Amino acid sequence: MSTYAWIGLGNMGGPMTANLVNAGHTVRGYDLNPQACTAAAETGVQISGSIAHAMAGADAVFTMLPKGEHVRAVYEAQDGVWANATAQMLLLDSSTVDIESSRTLHDEATARGLSFVDAPVSGGISGAADATLAFMLGGAPELMERAQELISPMSGKIIVAGGPTSGIAAKICNNMMLFIDLMASAEGSQLADKLGLDPKVFWEIASVSSGRSWAQQTWYPVPDVIATAAANNNFEATFRVDLARKDVGLALDAGVMTGLDLPAAALASEHFDRLIDEGLGDKDCSLIVKNLVPDGKVRGYTPTNTVPAGK
Repeated sequence: MSTYAWIGLGNMGGPMTANLVNAGHTVRGYDLNPQACTAAAETGVQISGSIAHAMAGADAVFTMLPKGEHVRAVYEAQDGVWANATAQMLLLDSSTVDIESSRTLHDEATARGLSFVDAPVSGGISGAADATLAFMLGGAPELMERAQELISPMSGKIIVAGGPTSGIAAKICNNMMLFIDLMASAEGSQLADKLGLDPKVFWEIASVSSGRSWAQQTWYPVPDVIATAAANNNFEATFRVDLARKDVGLALDAGVMTGLDLPAAALASEHFDRLIDEGLGDKDCSLIVKNLVPDGKVRGYTPTNTVPAGK
């Protein structure tokens, strides 16, 4: 059995660590959010009051945090990951971050004689809970076998994407495709409604036709069609608008870096920005359907008091 240090016990990190504990491993977790710590402790995670305590004697150190700036801060803090890492530990970042942040961590680890793997995931909160996440790994070939062993209790699929930053590059491209697919499901569902089609019947047609996608199967933005849709719960977040905007922004930044024009990703970004400007950044990203109708009234959504950004 292995000892894991885990930094970031939120919606993804919490259930991921629970699966490690269930597999018999020791997990010492650290998070600034007391509620996240309490929830993780209830699953058997040992809560640490510092990064140093969490990392002491650990075999692996995972970070699962919202943004690249948070990951860098955890690594670079006076008593952070760099200050406490040893050559025996494998450092893994499962956050969705920008390419440059991931490259910086790889380079710094190499300079310090440490081992680092970028290991982002796909599958969302449900995949984290069910231990069916897909992991995309980037790093030195000699680290891959060890990384896969450490990840196995949390995963349904592990794919070695390539060298350093390849995992996060794959994640950025995949999430860009996801949100473009979500745009297609949003537009298709609303047009079908306006044309008088039964929502469930149309969903069944798309499910066996060329309109099928993961977003259409899992996030279909119409209530009472599929159980996993946020539309069944007033679009309470399964994947927040502001985090979706962050991920699309990473793809657009990568497009600038590589000289590519990404118009569909840019359109998805604009739709998320509209919701954020209305104070809806904490709602589910599938609420983009609201932008498609002139009065913003869609099935499954009842507005609550919102405060536009900057107000």
